[in-house]
Amino acid sequence: MFADLSTEVAGLRLENPLMLASGILDENGYSMLRVLRSGASAAVTKSIGEEERNGYRPPVVHPLQSGMLNAIGLANPGIEEYGHEIEIARRAGKPIIGSIFAPDEAGFSRLAERMQSFGVSAIELNLSCPHVKGVGSEVGSDPVLVKRVVQAVKSVSSVPVFAKLSPNVTDLVEIARAASDADGLVLINTVRAMAVDIRARRPVLSNGFGGLSGPSIKPVGIRCVYEVRKAMDIPIVGVGGISGFEDVVEYIMVGSDAVQIGTALWRNGPGIFSSILCELEKFMEEEGYRGIGEMKGVALQ
Repeated sequence: MFADLSTEVAGLRLENPLMLASGILDENGYSMLRVLRSGASAAVTKSIGEEERNGYRPPVVHPLQSGMLNAIGLANPGIEEYGHEIEIARRAGKPIIGSIFAPDEAGFSRLAERMQSFGVSAIELNLSCPHVKGVGSEVGSDPVLVKRVVQAVKSVSSVPVFAKLSPNVTDLVEIARAASDADGLVLINTVRAMAVDIRARRPVLSNGFGGLSGPSIKPVGIRCVYEVRKAMDIPIVGVGGISGFEDVVEYIMVGSDAVQIGTALWRNGPGIFSSILCELEKFMEEEGYRGIGEMKGVALQ
């Protein structure tokens, strides 16, 4: 028996459940193309704003035993300079999902319209960057603003719209319900965190604090998907700390339709996609699962 690894998220057909997360190896079209040809079923672009943004001064990344701490500051070339990168990435013949950020619904709407003109297959709303004032978790922690942003983007979008939410909120289910007009949710973004250089006697990142990603946040991501899936029937893409097939299975068993992989590429390179897919297919055959759908949500019983 051969297991069927294909899945569908909000009408988006994927050849397997593994997507490239926003922020890792998606600075340009060629790096996305490389990851897509290495086995990823789709790629999410880095988060793009209306204007060029330099981000924070170095150091902006700090490796940890349990993952990675970063505060890039949403550095990006601006929407008008990024269309060419999407054009290159689309050569793989797989879905490209455009990630966008803005301080309000008007900015999100303008960005969504422009992203669609580049031929993306879906839009991801970054409502949850934990370290940028005005366009990060401040947007994603206000249920009224979340609802307005999602509704505004949906009104101008002809492709699926996904809302990426933060674990750094008091009530994630409340925020998820506010985003329920989206076609799907992406859970989760990085966890707000900090580390100190004890020799220099100061934070390791120039911004002071940043976002923690990698294996240490996987239990948080699993819990968030579980809570939202128990409360709502909406497509979910799970993300946070995935580095092996077991992690993928966990996310699917608590209700994810697909997953995104980011930090693990930093340690293992694009080959991690084919490696995980091989082990995932083997696991499914051994356990008698004929398709991804048969695993989805089994831990919710």
